[in-house]
Amino acid sequence: MSVEDEAQDSTRSAAPSPFNFQTQVISTAPVKSNIGQRRGHRYKHSSISTQHQVFQEPPPRPPLVLPASLPIPTIREAWRSMHKDQRRRLYWSMCHVAVAMFIFFQSEGSPATMALSHLVFFDAGSAAVCVVVDVLGNFEVWRRSSIRHPFGLERSEVLAGFAMSIFLLFGGFDLISHNLKDMLESMGNHEAHHEHHHGPLPASSIDLVSAIAIVSTLISAYGLKNHARIAKVMRVSYLAALPSVLSNPFHFLTLSLSALIALMPLLSISMYTWLDRLICTVISLAMFGLGMRVAVAQGLMLLMSYGGHGGNADVASVLREIESESIITRVEDAQFWQVHYGLCMANLKLSISKGYDETSIAKMRSRISSLIQNRLGEGYGNGGNIRWEVTLQTSTDPAS
Repeated sequence: MSVEDEAQDSTRSAAPSPFNFQTQVISTAPVKSNIGQRRGHRYKHSSISTQHQVFQEPPPRPPLVLPASLPIPTIREAWRSMHKDQRRRLYWSMCHVAVAMFIFFQSEGSPATMALSHLVFFDAGSAAVCVVVDVLGNFEVWRRSSIRHPFGLERSEVLAGFAMSIFLLFGGFDLISHNLKDMLESMGNHEAHHEHHHGPLPASSIDLVSAIAIVSTLISAYGLKNHARIAKVMRVSYLAALPSVLSNPFHFLTLSLSALIALMPLLSISMYTWLDRLICTVISLAMFGLGMRVAVAQGLMLLMSYGGHGGNADVASVLREIESESIITRVEDAQFWQVHYGLCMANLKLSISKGYDETSIAKMRSRISSLIQNRLGEGYGNGGNIRWEVTLQTSTDPAS
C-alpha cells in the first residue's frame, strides 16, 4: 500500500460517523406514569411566593357543626325501632279505621250517622299521624338539624296536619251536598221514593254506632292524646273551661253529637227526619269551620309566619315592652315565625345607646329572651312544649 492510500484511510477513520449507536440499559423497575399531570413546580414553594407572599394557604376551617344530611329510616327500620307501646298505638289506629268504615257502611239512610263517620275517619287519620310522629321520634333525623333539613323532619308533621285540614274542608262540602240532595229529593214527586230509600235506621243500629263512636274517641283522646298538638294552634276560648277531653273541639263535637244521635230513636218519625238532617248540617258546618281554622294555622307555619294565640296583638305588646328598655333606643326590625308545633323563632334587630358595656348588653339579651318565651310561649298552647329561639342583632345608635 502506498503512502497516499494510508493517508486517505486515516482521514476516513478520523471523520465523524453519521450513526451514533450507544448501549441502552433497560430497567426492570415499574414505570411511573405522569400522563395528564401538570409539569413544573408549585408556586407556593417558589422564590416569588416566599418573598412576596402572593399565594397564601387558606386558613384552616373548623368542621361543620351541622351534618350535610342524616339518614331517613326505612319502613323496616321504623318497624324494628318500635317499642311495645308504639306497636299498641299502631294496632289501635288500624282498629280506629275499621270503626270508621263500620259506621260509614251502617249509615245508609241516615245523613247524621254518615256525617259522624266522617268525623271518626278524621279521628282515625289523626291517630295514624300521631303513631307515625311517635315512631319517627326514635330517630335522630326527626329532631336534629342538618343542611338538607334545617329543622329536622318535624315540619313534615305540619304538612300532614294541613292535609287533614283539607280532608275536613272537602268532607264538609260533601256532607252539605248530600244533605241538600236529600232535601230536594224529599220534595215533589220524589218524596215517596225518598222515604222508601231513607227510612229511619233501627234503634239497635243507631245505639251501636253511637256507642262505638264514643268509645273509640275516648280511647284516642286518653290513650293517644289525639289532636293534642293540632289543638295547640286552634284553641277555642269558650271550651277552655271544660275538662281536657271536651276542651278539644274535635273531641267535643264527636262525643256530643254521638250522644245526640243515640237519642233519635226516641223521637217520632217527623222529628227523627228533621233532627237527622239538622245534625248532618251542624257536623258539616263544624267540619268546614274547623278545617278552615286548621288550614290557616298550618298554612302560616308552612309559610314561615306566626299566628299565635293572640295574633299580632301579643307580638305588638311584646315589642312595646322591649322598646321600653332603657338601653334600647328603637327596634329596627322584628320577625316572629313558627317552624313547627314545638319551635318558634324571633329575630330582632335593635339599636342601643352608647356607653353600655358587654355585661349590660348580655343582661338585656337574657331579659328579652325570657320575655318572649314567657309571654308568647304561655299564650301559645297554654304553656305547652313550645320553645322560642331568640336571635338579637344589636348596633350602636350614633344619635345617642
